[in-house]
Amino acid sequence: MNHEQLSKVILQNVGGTKNIDQVAHCMTRLRFNLKDDKLANKAQLEKTPGVMGVAEKGGQFQIIIGNNVNNLYKEFVKVAGISEKQNTQSSDKKQGGVKNILDTLAGVFTPILPAIVGAGMIKALLSLLLVAGYVSADSQTYQIFNALADGAFYFLPILVAFSASKKFGMNTYVGASIAAVALYPSLTALMTTAKEAGENISFIGLPVTPATYSASVIPIFFTIWFASYIEKVADRYTPSALKIIMVPTVTLLITVPVFLIAIGPMGAILGKGLAAGVTYLFQYAGPLAGLLLGAAAPFLVMTGMHYALVPIFLESLASYGYDYILPILTVNNISQGAAALAVFFIAKNKNFKSLAFSTGITGILGVTEPAMYGVNLRLKKPFIAAIIGSAAGSTFMMIFHAKAYMFVKTGIQGLPMFFGETFIYAVIGIIIGIVVTIVMTFVLKFEQPDVEEVTEEKVEEEEKVVIQARPSTVFSPLNGIVRSIEEVNDITFSSGIMGEGIAIQPTEGRLVSPVNGTVTSLFNTNHAIGLTSDSGAQILVHIGLDTVKLDGKFFKVYVKQGDKVKVGDLLIEFDLDAIKAEGYDTITPVIVMNSKEFSNVKRSNLETTNEKEILFELFA
Repeated sequence: MNHEQLSKVILQNVGGTKNIDQVAHCMTRLRFNLKDDKLANKAQLEKTPGVMGVAEKGGQFQIIIGNNVNNLYKEFVKVAGISEKQNTQSSDKKQGGVKNILDTLAGVFTPILPAIVGAGMIKALLSLLLVAGYVSADSQTYQIFNALADGAFYFLPILVAFSASKKFGMNTYVGASIAAVALYPSLTALMTTAKEAGENISFIGLPVTPATYSASVIPIFFTIWFASYIEKVADRYTPSALKIIMVPTVTLLITVPVFLIAIGPMGAILGKGLAAGVTYLFQYAGPLAGLLLGAAAPFLVMTGMHYALVPIFLESLASYGYDYILPILTVNNISQGAAALAVFFIAKNKNFKSLAFSTGITGILGVTEPAMYGVNLRLKKPFIAAIIGSAAGSTFMMIFHAKAYMFVKTGIQGLPMFFGETFIYAVIGIIIGIVVTIVMTFVLKFEQPDVEEVTEEKVEEEEKVVIQARPSTVFSPLNGIVRSIEEVNDITFSSGIMGEGIAIQPTEGRLVSPVNGTVTSLFNTNHAIGLTSDSGAQILVHIGLDTVKLDGKFFKVYVKQGDKVKVGDLLIEFDLDAIKAEGYDTITPVIVMNSKEFSNVKRSNLETTNEKEILFELFA
């Protein structure tokens, strides 16, 4: 089953496009925020070839796909008719407090993990080259490599700000700008000097506590959350024509001082406090902490609570240069993979053996969900074996205080993050986790999986499923030349403030209805008309720019407010040449006023258009 066919099956079994608030993906899963989880057919999805498992956690409906999820996601959004814009909108579905927190943490930190994992791998490679003597710490090559490795960590607040802005529904570039202030070189130097001298900084007469924000996550996380509310309030009370200027200005002017004076220092204290608390726990109760966290780690992953650990170990790495949580997460991931590989040797069903082998390898490499949901949890006993192995390896590691000195993907390939004085204990702990898990899988045994063979006939039957996102169509109201809305010499239209749209340079003075619907507004100057389609689209057609000044001259209207109209019905006639002779620009914006209510506004690629040709397709 190819990506397109699988996407259609998945779309059908999550309740269709109308049931999707958001869809995103992480390393292995499609993550859905559904309007109604009851419309999703979990049982059918688990039987679908290409789906390794289904999980419901953190307020999300998650479909485990494996390493190829990125390519499937790209095809899925095409099949579903979902735009990137929809995926930046937050779900309105009410969830429990804990679920909301976990969903927020996952939404903020999942997108930035590839950047910091990639930087961490480069840092690990640089450490190897340095130890092997291939590069010198004083060389220019080392300095460039070091910048490449440290850049993502140093500017982590900007990455967090951008991702958090997207999650909280505010302008992402304004959010990133707020974080950039915290890392501005002269401000950083001022903070450092004041901190070393034990002095405070004054801003408009208010004290600013000196703090270092590079590589931090918690201060900027809470700041962007605060800023998102400031932006919403500013947007609500700012006139439409001034939004593009006033909203970002007000947001920055209020948020940055509050960040420097209050949120930043408190967030820095909270972050360092969490890091200090976790470090103290592992230093003075290491074996017990390792046992408990090692045994709990699979359940943290299942519930999505492992995302709550991300800011903690990032703060620990920034504050102390090492962390105790990452070694335990590494043992847990590898143990899940080891359990699946043990199943590979025991299972008799060929299809399940193949699944166990492939997911076992990805588990060893740190991607656990396919192994956990596709194999271990389905058979139960291997999952228990992985818990025991993870607890055993973690306990050993914490007896000797094994540390991670950088953040790399927590799998076997992440061994370089342990380079340091406790490296050997980290390696032995991983080996213990693997051995104990495999032995316990054999000892506990499990019932042989009753897996249905996937035949070509069944795949062909699945391929017959055809799901199409049903669009609402807006047709051209004019004959003319199609222009980009950005070409309109009026910021009210070109900025998108009023909604997404297209402009038409008319070649004939005749305006017809672009939809089946109702005339909801008609200006007394007859130069503009508003319609609401039967499917709910609110359309504004504005004939020319500043033509309101003509006071109805050169316009003849054929409908009145409240009239029902059909596509192609004549609405207005206008004297095109006379309007031009008066010096007015006749470019005519066609705007979808409530475009934010649609998941995707697909514009036509026409260069010229005639009446009743498709102009937009609006996907619910």
